[in-house]
Amino acid sequence: MIELKSAEEIGRMAVTGRFVGELLAELSGVAGVGVNLMDIEHHARRRIKERGAESCYWDYAPAFGRGPFRNVLCLSVNDAVLHGLPHDYLLRDGDLLSIDMAVGIDGWVADSAISVIVGTPDPADLKLIEATEVALEAAITAAQPGGRLGDISAAIGETARSYGYGVNGEFGGHGIGRTMHEDPHVANNGRARRGIRLDPGLTIAIEPWFCRTTDKIRYDEDGWTIRSADGSRTAHSEHTVAITESGPQVLTRRD
Repeated sequence: MIELKSAEEIGRMAVTGRFVGELLAELSGVAGVGVNLMDIEHHARRRIKERGAESCYWDYAPAFGRGPFRNVLCLSVNDAVLHGLPHDYLLRDGDLLSIDMAVGIDGWVADSAISVIVGTPDPADLKLIEATEVALEAAITAAQPGGRLGDISAAIGETARSYGYGVNGEFGGHGIGRTMHEDPHVANNGRARRGIRLDPGLTIAIEPWFCRTTDKIRYDEDGWTIRSADGSRTAHSEHTVAITESGPQVLTRRD
C-alpha cells in the first residue's frame, strides 16, 4: 500500500534528510588511506546517537541476510556494491568505497548513499561513479508530478547504457517515509510512461548502482554483502526524493 505524505510530513522527512546528507558528506571526508572501516562505522554511531536519531539498519532482518544487521552503515568496497558489512579492513590507496545509511528522526526516515575514491583515483572508477550520479540526477528530473514510475526507471537504464554498463534488476529503490522500505519498488530499468502515477506526496528512495563489466551479482558468505559476479568494481548513489506539486524535492541533498 502506498501512503502519500502531506507537505508537513515531507517537511519532517526533510529534517531527517538534512542530517543524513550532512553525515554522509562528513563520512566521505573521514574515509582515507589507512582508515579502518570500523572507525567509520563507530563515527557514524556517535553522530547518530548525538542527534537523537535511530538507525534503520540496526537489527534489520529481511528475508535475505544472515541474522539481524548489527551496524548503522553499509560499507561496500571495490567489487562490493550493496549491504557491505563493516569489518576490520584498512582502506587502501585507490579503493572505491560506497557508504549507505538510513535513519529515522521523530518517526520519519531518510535514506541515501554515496561512492567515493580513497586516495589515488582510477579514471575508470571515476567514470563508474559519475554514471551512477548522472543516472540519479536524470531519475530525479524524471520524477515529475503526473508522470509515471517507469519514467524514473527508464532514465536510470538509459543512462547506464549510455555509459556502457548493464543494469541488474534484483535490487533497486523503494518507497520510504515512516519506515525504510515502503511501496513502491523503484526499478533501475524500465519503460517510460508505464507504472503507477507519480502523485504529489509520494516519497521514494532512488538508487542506481552499476557494476563495471557485468549485471550479475553474488553474495558473500556473510549473507549480506553483495558483489559483482565477475569481481569488477561497482558504485552506488542514492537520494530520498519527494514528489510535490512543483516538482521533485531532494530531501537528502548534500554539499
